[in-house]
Amino acid sequence: MSTASRDTGAGPGTDPAPPGEPDGSPRPGRRLTLPPGARPYVAPLALYCVTKLVGLTIFARLLEHAGDYRTKDPRFGGGAHWWDVLSTWDGWWYLQVAQHGYDPKPLQPLPPGGMFTVQQNSVAFFPLYPGLIRGVSEVTGLGLFGSAILVSVLASLVAAAGIYAVVSALAGARAGTIAAGLWAVAPGAGVEWAVYSESLFVAIAAWACYCVMRGRWVPAGLLAFLAGLNRPTSAALIGAVGLAALVTLVRRDGRREHGVAGPVYAMIAAPLGLLTYVTWVGLSMGRLTGYFTLQREGWAHYFDWGHYTLDVLRNIAVGRSNYLFAYPVPDLIAFQLVLALPFLVALMLRRRPPLVLVAYALASIVTVLGTQQMFGNTPRYLLPVFPLLLAPAAALSRLKWPGLAVFFTTAAVASGWYAHYVIFELGIP
Repeated sequence: MSTASRDTGAGPGTDPAPPGEPDGSPRPGRRLTLPPGARPYVAPLALYCVTKLVGLTIFARLLEHAGDYRTKDPRFGGGAHWWDVLSTWDGWWYLQVAQHGYDPKPLQPLPPGGMFTVQQNSVAFFPLYPGLIRGVSEVTGLGLFGSAILVSVLASLVAAAGIYAVVSALAGARAGTIAAGLWAVAPGAGVEWAVYSESLFVAIAAWACYCVMRGRWVPAGLLAFLAGLNRPTSAALIGAVGLAALVTLVRRDGRREHGVAGPVYAMIAAPLGLLTYVTWVGLSMGRLTGYFTLQREGWAHYFDWGHYTLDVLRNIAVGRSNYLFAYPVPDLIAFQLVLALPFLVALMLRRRPPLVLVAYALASIVTVLGTQQMFGNTPRYLLPVFPLLLAPAAALSRLKWPGLAVFFTTAAVASGWYAHYVIFELGIP
């Protein structure tokens, strides 16, 4: 992005005319060029796309080899074709919202004795992603499934570009490119090109953090507002943007450099999306806490200060599965990731990143580990915590390209299993 300010040459897609030929005259075989501001993103996006395609191909091969998806309910991990799996589970709910909209109503109690005590409702899924699906479908004529995949893929490219922008600003362009590639093979990355909202959220979060780093408070506040319409975990991003704005206002140098209006705007705008949607759900259900009650009693997801996570860790450590939502293979991968978190956080802090990145990462981790939800999905829940990629990317940037090629080839192939197949077929994403 920084190169855009130095763009003083000819307009995008043009070359300087040779001597004796007027500028802008048509010439056969003219070479198309990218705008200077876009050129730095070619390498990270190319690495990201190639890596994702390899992982997705391995995933498809594994699905076809096992064949289990053909016998499963199309809503719960099944379908006629392997790609149908990408729109199951949460994807089914998003497509329902895109097709039918919401039907909020008072919570409907279920017969006693089951795991859930109220009937599930689509208002548990935030509106930005399904709204984009419906909009793309209306504009392009694609079906809802095709539109959903298109939105996810395009959002993932914006997210990879945002991760590159943030990391390259702190550790150099080479590290930024590697960070984009690492996000493609991170545990849980299988949902990036599926009917899930993670890619859209990371796209918003990465660019919101970048805007804060550059002192662009108005777009940072707007992006945080949009994040609040996409996922409940946007609270971590909203808090990080608000904290960074508050610290800027408190410091005299910050007020002198950034003024007052921009940070204040960011603090006010950031939480409005989340508050508006949660309040609307509550009013529609007849109780202001309706959204949180639905999550707790309809999905068994709620903040419990980490008691569930500790219970799972104790069970896995001794080879037991006496806990809710037990799925051995996904849980073991999640267990290893949780063990790695202290090291990743320490390495991130050692790089001394900006406050907004630290606050966002730590708040996201606390939210994930402090909430009772499917433990095997911890890699997916932590997928938005892209600041953790800063230190590994900086370390890998010291390798020469042949070594990096071996690393990413191996990781891309392996990700087809641990980041895709494990989530969708051996657990519940």
